[in-house]
Amino acid sequence: MTTQARPLVQVGASAAFAFVFTMGIVNLFGDTTYEGGASINGQFLSSLGASAAAISIIAGAGEFLGYSLRSIAGWTADKTGVYALNTALDETGATIGPLLIAFALYRHASYRTGYSLLLISASLAFVALIVARIVFPVPAKLEQGEPATKIEGFTPNFWLYMVAAACFGAGLMSFEFISVHFASHHTVNEQWIPIFLGISTGFGVLANLVLGRLYDRAGISTVVGAVLVSALFSPFVFLGSFGVALFGMLLWGVGYATQDTLFKAIVADRLPEGRRNFAFGIFYTGYGGGWLIGSIATGLLYHVSVAAVIAFSMAVQLGSIPLFLFARRRESTS
Repeated sequence: MTTQARPLVQVGASAAFAFVFTMGIVNLFGDTTYEGGASINGQFLSSLGASAAAISIIAGAGEFLGYSLRSIAGWTADKTGVYALNTALDETGATIGPLLIAFALYRHASYRTGYSLLLISASLAFVALIVARIVFPVPAKLEQGEPATKIEGFTPNFWLYMVAAACFGAGLMSFEFISVHFASHHTVNEQWIPIFLGISTGFGVLANLVLGRLYDRAGISTVVGAVLVSALFSPFVFLGSFGVALFGMLLWGVGYATQDTLFKAIVADRLPEGRRNFAFGIFYTGYGGGWLIGSIATGLLYHVSVAAVIAFSMAVQLGSIPLFLFARRRESTS
């Protein structure tokens, strides 16, 4: 009986890995498209006459919709147990996309040509998704256990963490908005704007690894430290020249790593596996809501003064720290 049972376990594990890898390919091409588009969306909308406020609000609305659907990523991780592979492929695509667009602009391609190139990666993402749908019609069968059907039972601390994350997201800003500032103030030329995004995304990959290890050792203190670092990005980005602005984008990349790695860890550490799929979706919906509110505020403030944008960004991000610490203290005393 033992020799018969063992192959079944191996087949199940192989199928789960294949599913995660296939979905990772979807994410790779999807993020190539998404981040590649993000690297020129701001400049393109500006060329059509859109104001900085309009671009910030449009980008914020897009981010809100994207984060609202993150329960799918959380559900995938719950069912398969291979988080890291999926994330690595996702971040690879996020780095390739902007660099692809930068190369196209370097070759004097138009925005229309750049978007046309992204149709290739978008089509490949759909093909990979169709393959996943055909090969794995019912992914839930890859692992035993029933998914949770209710979201009741979330503690007040969970909601505190979510509000803290929303405050952090309100100050992080979209690259579309940042790129408009780069273009209008001639901080960098057109070809370098997508490269700035690619560099910051690549740096975020390294930050993910470091922050993940530190969180395992220091817990919420790592989150506080990451927020402090990220909150410093705005003065460098909005007031600096080429090199200073690039340094600011590295700090911005730390902010992206914070929401992508540490916030997921916060949710995963505080809820049983059966509830995490709901938790990720709810948590990131709140985070996206904060991002949308921040996008509206920074977009409107930009037409008042750049200093007001910097002050708002730093204030709301730093304001998330007391909320994180208060939630952690409630946990330790409960």
